[in-house]
Amino acid sequence: MMTEFAKSDDGLSIAYEVVGEGKPIVLVHGFASDRVQNWKAPGWYAVLNEAGYRVIALDCRGHGESDKPHDARFYEQQRMADDVLAVMCNCAIERAPLMGYSMGGMLAIHLLANHAQAFEKTIIGGVGGTYLAAPDSAEATMTSPVVRRQIAQALLEPDKDKIQDPVARGFRSFAEQAGKDLKALAACMSAERRNYTGEELSRVESPVLVVCGENDDRTGKAELLAEAFANGRGVTVPRRDHMTTVGDKVYKQAVLEFLAE
Repeated sequence: MMTEFAKSDDGLSIAYEVVGEGKPIVLVHGFASDRVQNWKAPGWYAVLNEAGYRVIALDCRGHGESDKPHDARFYEQQRMADDVLAVMCNCAIERAPLMGYSMGGMLAIHLLANHAQAFEKTIIGGVGGTYLAAPDSAEATMTSPVVRRQIAQALLEPDKDKIQDPVARGFRSFAEQAGKDLKALAACMSAERRNYTGEELSRVESPVLVVCGENDDRTGKAELLAEAFANGRGVTVPRRDHMTTVGDKVYKQAVLEFLAE
């Protein structure tokens, strides 16, 4: 498919593609991934197209074919969320289902909290109960500023062998894949993130599906985050971790059933 570009409010080119015909659904990938690696390669384009959906999948700034600034200010949560809305505007879409995984799931939460009217249903993958944990608590993983700083430092470390923390080392290995910009990814990871409280999430009235892997030690339980929403439902994918949940048939089936309701 041909890559198209939307212009962000701060002047960046945001890459996206439109695949298939029918009702639109917007897909937002995870950190250090892109639309192809996160969605197309695991079969999501084909599954959603067969179900009658037109896929609109973007590359978040700093990722894929989108612009990759090296300044953390460009990766503020609001700016990244606004890119999703810019792509929807480019496609003349006022309202659609939204699905985000991991970082994309966190952006989906931000969009729900601030632009709920644009999303009739939302699927949050790879984000669970740890999202609601206090940032300085032992339960906090990707929501912890300390953890995020460790990962950002690991992405910039000249000598990979010096990286002791296994989580940070895993991120570094994933980010070293061809075509990825370590400095842009470190800037993205360094940007501040605002987590929404359970009380704030309870004001979201539209249906929300939360999906996490049973063995995903980053996310906590899907049901714990789902319960925070007024109309949320959690699904646990058996025997899957953070990286292997995204292509699992249990996840896909849960999404298709949720969209069909």
